[in-house]
Amino acid sequence: MSYLIRALSIVLVISLYGFAELPDHQIHRKDVLVQQANSRPNIVLIVADDHGQEAVGCYGNAAVRTPHIDQLAADGTRFTNAFCTSASCSPSRSVLLTGLHNHANGMYGLEHQIHHFSSFDTVRSLPVMLEQIGYRTARIGKLHVAPEKVYHFQQVLQAGSVNNPTSIGRSPVEMARLCYDFINEKSDQPFFLYFASDDPHRSNTVAADGNPIFDGTKPNLFGNKPGGYPQVGDHFYQPRDVRVPAYLPDSKACRAELAQYYESISRIDQGVGRLIDYLKDAGKYDNTIIIYLSDNGAPFPGAKTTLYEPGMKLPCIVKLPKPAKRGFVQHAMISWTDVTPTLLDVAGVSNIARQGRSFKNIVEQDNVTGWDDVYGSHSLHEITMYYPMRVLRERRYKLINNLAHQLPFPMALDLYNSYTWQDVLKRKEKLYGKRSVAAYLKRPKFELYDLQADPDELKNLATNPAHQATLKRMQEKLKRFQQQTRDPWVAM
Repeated sequence: MSYLIRALSIVLVISLYGFAELPDHQIHRKDVLVQQANSRPNIVLIVADDHGQEAVGCYGNAAVRTPHIDQLAADGTRFTNAFCTSASCSPSRSVLLTGLHNHANGMYGLEHQIHHFSSFDTVRSLPVMLEQIGYRTARIGKLHVAPEKVYHFQQVLQAGSVNNPTSIGRSPVEMARLCYDFINEKSDQPFFLYFASDDPHRSNTVAADGNPIFDGTKPNLFGNKPGGYPQVGDHFYQPRDVRVPAYLPDSKACRAELAQYYESISRIDQGVGRLIDYLKDAGKYDNTIIIYLSDNGAPFPGAKTTLYEPGMKLPCIVKLPKPAKRGFVQHAMISWTDVTPTLLDVAGVSNIARQGRSFKNIVEQDNVTGWDDVYGSHSLHEITMYYPMRVLRERRYKLINNLAHQLPFPMALDLYNSYTWQDVLKRKEKLYGKRSVAAYLKRPKFELYDLQADPDELKNLATNPAHQATLKRMQEKLKRFQQQTRDPWVAM
């Protein structure tokens, strides 16, 4: 009887208030089916900070140790073509939690300190909508989006803090421990847990005025410290053993930083393992959908803040409740706009207008069709880093529209002051990885790449006469995307 009263109350709330959205964004409303609570799965969304796809064991890097993430992939599905839409922390997280591109939800750049971007007050996020249909919601670690009422969770198990060396987000096993009571709470309601670490983001010290300091005279420690963190077994890496991806210089400086980066990745891996242990101990692993992904690519120039492949092509592992095909590999192309629609679909809610779509039904499907392109939309990172880019990424070709191409490409504070980049400047190198430093900093209006022939995106075909038909087709397609998503930059 108590469940019936709760279910009727939920339906009444939804019927009265609906799912509010941007004033100019049409909502296709449908009665929300309230299923029996124990039939709806729990939801765990794990968001790493700057974890590139090239630095995960199950994605082919045997040098980095990620046994728990690898086991999650063995239990579930590994997506090979998963993309963020903006390779910047706050904008990307806003997309994850709304299903709307950053230019549509208002989170154009970073949320903290002087950057101060935030989503529109009328946006409805994933935790708010899940709460409306009867989910318990909680978050721990880095949120980095605003305002709070838009991204409201019922419980904050412990808040993270941006660029804070003492943040809980640097101690992922402890984060998992703090989730134990929430996971084990006796309730007939399913739960949504948002688990967001600071690893493997670059670490910093803090100036007297509160601003972060990134010291480019030595390798960054990526949160690693003497004595380590509670219940975390240290995994140390030698620079000679790391794998240097093609977009980075194979230098002593870069290898030294990658060794520290790997250590930070192994730390979050242990947090993932502990969290999964708690779900299993509580008897809830089999009725929980778990997604592991990252907000954007690795914290090195050439990845983070760019929409080249290392910046936007990311790890995404989905473990369904009682998966039918363990260890499945899915090649469908998805983006972070699809995450909120998918998790709402899992929870029994469909036909809520978002700019992404649910991939629930294709997670374990062979030979998927109709999932062959994604779009990217980057506006800013830091407040001074105005450089809007729009991207259409298909199976073979990729088009980048650098809307402010007259400007030099701006670099984030942590990337410009990285030991890797400063070493390139100090030695006056002309190449950064396979790309010239000049080409990295000064970009044309359009970049068109044949990813089959040129996976490193080095040969711009936009002015090649043989590719003008492809260029025109993709330009028109990208323009339609901007129009359909009410992009303020559509006229550029």
